[in-house]
This record gives sequence, structure tokens and C-alpha cells, in this order.
Amino acid sequence: MGRWEPDARGRLARAALELYAETGYEQTTVADIAVRAGVTERTFFRYFADKREVLFDGSGELQRRVLDGVTAAPASLTPVDAVARAFEGAASLLAERRDLSRDRAATIAANPSLHERELLKFAGLGAAVAAALRARGVAEPAATLAAESGVTIFRVGFEKWIAGSPGDLAQCIRETLAELKSLTGAARRSHPAGLRTPRADRAVLGRPRRPGEGARHG
Repeated sequence: MGRWEPDARGRLARAALELYAETGYEQTTVADIAVRAGVTERTFFRYFADKREVLFDGSGELQRRVLDGVTAAPASLTPVDAVARAFEGAASLLAERRDLSRDRAATIAANPSLHERELLKFAGLGAAVAAALRARGVAEPAATLAAESGVTIFRVGFEKWIAGSPGDLAQCIRETLAELKSLTGAARRSHPAGLRTPRADRAVLGRPRRPGEGARHG
């Protein structure tokens, strides 16, 4: 294939993930990736700084879509619902790449340095989402709690999806959100009579606290 042919970035990404799965990340070279993709090494470096960056190439676009979704979410939604819906909307970025996403996840899990970088990416995403929530008027610590909850919902939903759970990624995210709500609802019901859950929990996962609510103990 000549370097002029379209979608060189996509071919390089697919070739890299295939080779990481087949021969291992450490054993794969940039030259190997270029040969598999049918381009030169020079073409590889036009798109990626190194072979590690192939694995994180879509993180910037994912964050952009999530932040756009948070900004556009209806004001009637609770913070965590707004974040979860934003991740649902961004799921289309990965919709047709379940097998490649599975290969990517396996490669990252098998390499500690890559796993550390993945965690840093998620931490940065959580911080950016919290900032977007604060811009919507969500106070702290609710903004950070909702942002981190949303990132966790996405991660757990994503893991279910690549493990072969029925439905698409957006559905897996919705199911994970429902499981979280069920869990926190059960936790609230388990409190002794007369005690109230913390303000942050109500702000993030339930209705707003009414004036005077929680001022008395039974």
C-alpha cells in the first residue's frame, strides 16, 4: 500500500493492536507496525510519537465528547445522571471497535507502565468533568463525587462490554448506573431510623435536600 492511501492512522492503530495481541507489546517494534499497516516508519511518526501513543490516541476525543455532553445535559438531571448520559453519548466513538478495544485493554493490563498511564488519563478526565460540572453550578464536593462516579460507571460498563455483555456500550453504561443507584439506595435504607445520609450523597445521587431537612435526629 502506498502512503497516499486513506486512513493511514486507522490502519496503523489496527496493525499495532493486532501485533500487541499476537506477539506482545514489548516485542513489537514500530517497523513491525508499519509493515503490517503497509506504510513506512516515517508515516508512522507523522501520526504517533511512539508505539505507546497508539493505545491512547482516542483519549482526547473521548474527553471532548464527554465534556460537550455534560455542558449540553438538561438542567433537570442530577450531576451523576448528567455525567453518565455524557459518557453514553460518547460511547459511539468505540461502538464498532469491541474486538480492538478488548485487545487494547489486555495490552494495557499486561504492562504496568501502560496501566499507570491509563489511570493518569482517567484521573485527568475526572478532573475535567468535575470542572465542567462546577461551570454548571454544581458545588463541591458534589462535582468531584459525581465526576469520579461517572468515570467509574464508564470503566465498569466498558469492562462489561468488552467481556461480551449483551447490548452495546451505551447500554452497559446505563446498566452500571442503575446498579450504582440500587447499591446506594440500599445503603441509605440501611441507616438507622432518624439518621440522614450525607449532603453530598443526596446532591449527587438523589433529590436536593429540602430546607430544614436533616436538622433533627430521632
